[in-house]
Amino acid sequence: MSQNNAIGALNDGLRLLEEDLKADDVARQRVRIMVLRVGAPQDVEVVTDWTDAIEFEAPEIEANGMTPLGLAVRRALEEIEDEKDRYRDHGIPYNRPWLFILTDGEPTDPDWEAAAAECRAAEESGRVSAFCVGVGDANMDKLGRFSQRSPLALKGLAFREFFLWLSRSARAGSKSAPSDNIQMAAPQDWAVVPGRSD
Repeated sequence: MSQNNAIGALNDGLRLLEEDLKADDVARQRVRIMVLRVGAPQDVEVVTDWTDAIEFEAPEIEANGMTPLGLAVRRALEEIEDEKDRYRDHGIPYNRPWLFILTDGEPTDPDWEAAAAECRAAEESGRVSAFCVGVGDANMDKLGRFSQRSPLALKGLAFREFFLWLSRSARAGSKSAPSDNIQMAAPQDWAVVPGRSD
């Protein structure tokens, strides 16, 4: 799998996410999205700041070398808490946020393990639900340290299937009450569980 093909498939998937969320009358008003990209030795870039799905425009992601995954996850957790504070300040109820971590490599920052522990602690305390997805040659063992859930491996370049699944899950979640425990559909058409041959 070439990096260009993977990035192209990722960008196609993001455009599908945009289209599918905007097609749902409730989700486009209630789902909020932020996209971060990592690269360079210590670089985390906000590609799309918090926005309602109706305003979301799929960004064009470019590959950028290194993977300071711990730094990125810490930044994502901070951004999520800031967004929740804004909701609370305005008396707006919210569902537990979802954090999706996609990577085709492995953490390159020195304190990624501490960041992974912070992410798991945030999950355990109910502050966030983290989902890890490895692409291509991603180090699944290290990726798995960021969540209580086992990481999933993307089937080939099935980004479109992944983002369609994510959109459908978000659409269902947007219709649930903040106290509801949102059940996501099983990711059958885009993911494989590492170590299984089916």
